[in-house]
Amino acid sequence: MSGLLALLDDVAAIAKVAAASVDDVIGQATKAGAQAAGAVIDDAAVTPKYVQGFSAERELPIVGRIALGSIRNKLLILLPAGLLLSAFLPWLIPILLMLGGAYLCFEGAEKIAHSFAAGKTHAEETGDPAHLEEEKVQGAIKTDFILSAEIMTIALAAIEAPGVWMQAATLAAVAIGITVMVYGSVAVIVKADDVGLVMARAGRLRTTRALGRGIVAGMPGFLKVLTWVGTAAMLWVGGSIIVHGLEELGFGALGHVIHDWAVAAAYQVPDRFAGAVEWFVTAGLDGVFGLVLGLVLMPVANRLIAPVWRRVMPG
Repeated sequence: MSGLLALLDDVAAIAKVAAASVDDVIGQATKAGAQAAGAVIDDAAVTPKYVQGFSAERELPIVGRIALGSIRNKLLILLPAGLLLSAFLPWLIPILLMLGGAYLCFEGAEKIAHSFAAGKTHAEETGDPAHLEEEKVQGAIKTDFILSAEIMTIALAAIEAPGVWMQAATLAAVAIGITVMVYGSVAVIVKADDVGLVMARAGRLRTTRALGRGIVAGMPGFLKVLTWVGTAAMLWVGGSIIVHGLEELGFGALGHVIHDWAVAAAYQVPDRFAGAVEWFVTAGLDGVFGLVLGLVLMPVANRLIAPVWRRVMPG
């Protein structure tokens, strides 16, 4: 009997350790995912455009194919690469993080510049629907690879878990959780107008029909707001990554100026609002810096990097 009790104690101890490990993984993954918020929002904002122009019955299958490609990008390529970097070239992670931040700044600035460009029109794409779908899916997966690389690099830098297996489990949790969140949200977004149309036409109650009409009418505006939120998040996260990276490299003047301005603004409001004001001012100044840096990087990226990229990744 005593042997059985000892065995049960051992099993209970192992279960407690396993539960604690799961809690650690979830906690680390949540923290790391929060650090990657800008790229996550951008991913959710970018993807819906890849299903535009297709029939309603093809929208969810296309989103599913892109999500599967995203999982492959994260788990089969980026996760092993991140673990190898962490084990053998950890000094390279901050550099890659700053490069990812610079890319976020460039992309955010480019979106803002394009939004103010007048007279630009996009021709409607025609051709074989299956071939067009394949092109769209492959293009979305390539774009996702860049955004996923940013997400995984930011997550890897935020992980404090010791040991390669804990890091791997945390990165896998980040990869799966973020992919489900992003593409689940995208699926809801791309089908919201169809759901609203059904509600407007077949709803039994007047309130239901009115809500359906409101969803249909509001989706274009919602997508525009989502795009602007994603752009702002990119500039904020990208700028903050660069600012903190410069501080780690010994160039902390810009970070100190932003901190001092944020603290000075916080002193102008009641104490209960001081923390929120300091955060918003810091995020805003990081975003302004990110926008300026992105505008500086635009000619470099478009004239030097983009031609090389098109040769390496055609299509």
